[in-house]
Amino acid sequence: MAVRPRSAVASALTVAMRDFGIGSQTVLKIGFLAPLEGPLKAWAVPGINGSLIWVERINAAGGLKVGNRKYMLELIPFDTKYEPDRALQGARKLILEDGVKIILMIGGNDLMGDIRRLINKHRMLVTTLLPSDLSPDVPTIVAPSEVHPIYNVTGVDWLKRTQPGLKTAALCAQRDLHGLPSIATYKAAFEAAGIELVAEHLFEPETTDFGPIVEEMMAKKPDILCWDTAYEPFVHALTIEAFKRGFRGRLLSCTCDNYPELIRRTSVEFMEGFVFQFPDFDDPRLNDGHVNFEEPGKFYEEFCRRFPGTWSAVSWEYASTLELWKSAVQRARTFEPFSVLSAMKVGGIGQHAFGEAIWWGKDLFGIDNALVGDWPVVAIINGKARIQEYGSVADWWSKHRSVLVKHMRSMNLMWDQREHIAASAETLDRMTAHDS
Repeated sequence: MAVRPRSAVASALTVAMRDFGIGSQTVLKIGFLAPLEGPLKAWAVPGINGSLIWVERINAAGGLKVGNRKYMLELIPFDTKYEPDRALQGARKLILEDGVKIILMIGGNDLMGDIRRLINKHRMLVTTLLPSDLSPDVPTIVAPSEVHPIYNVTGVDWLKRTQPGLKTAALCAQRDLHGLPSIATYKAAFEAAGIELVAEHLFEPETTDFGPIVEEMMAKKPDILCWDTAYEPFVHALTIEAFKRGFRGRLLSCTCDNYPELIRRTSVEFMEGFVFQFPDFDDPRLNDGHVNFEEPGKFYEEFCRRFPGTWSAVSWEYASTLELWKSAVQRARTFEPFSVLSAMKVGGIGQHAFGEAIWWGKDLFGIDNALVGDWPVVAIINGKARIQEYGSVADWWSKHRSVLVKHMRSMNLMWDQREHIAASAETLDRMTAHDS
């Protein structure tokens, strides 16, 4: 059969498609900068795995279309070991060598000092799970998925409304940038709820013996034991110590990762009513119409099948952030970080996993770079975590903002205080270097 010659129009169209990239594919790189070992790995490794599921789904559908070109996505991880020097090393590699267009981080100690200057210099879009990392000096750091620790107020508020007989609480946390802002938030939430804080204990992240800590917390017979935002190994150790000592009150924590293991090591009865902030994604309440996470049940099923026993608070969070980033990239028709950030924040509203939310935070962080809306309150009922309600962070803030600011400022955690401390430290370093 004779081959028909291509028309001039068809040949010209082919050239045009090639020149404009229509139908062609190249690689768009995403950085993942977080501690992949040690006590924080439960808030990083499951996040990588959830991100991989998201990336694979995008690539299986032909890639991410940006303007007239499609891009395959590649996730590039770097283990910080929660050491600022390694975090800086990883950021340099991801930005300067790998050419990533967004970096996903937990934040905290990994987002201090020189790494912030590097981010600013390259106007790199960086996402954190800790809005306490936000400040106007680095406007491209955003918290689009998690508003830690501010959402913790919803758990305290729900407990007080549903169990008004709760009068006292004891609180503990590790001394770092996850624990300290969370302590300030829980203290504000307890004060707003009229719950007296009878014990408060800060422990070092290297702590291994939690018996004396729990003993001290239980000494005044509190109605609530609160584990703050302790890492998974700490939450498990503290809970088991409370069980050994026969605690009969309510347990409260930001997270309760791998709670089936805690039930196994304590009992269904002891863990009944444990309140925390992160649902399993097979929860029926995630099918509510306002939820923006696509097919959460299928995502949860695939995650648990591929990575059994590792579902945690962050398994879905980085994927949710990437979905928001994807939408902004497509609106901006570019993946350049500063343009994407502008598209992400247009109108001051964003589609958070748990519903429509506002870009907020200037009064607390100096910049409206946290996406804040409703957040689930979760309790363990008959051995299974279930959403009890969606609490409004914004409503709580409108009533009690002065209380939270008071506690944040008393611990030198407000953005202007942190900037002053950082500037003083830099001045001291320069003077020391000059003297030597």
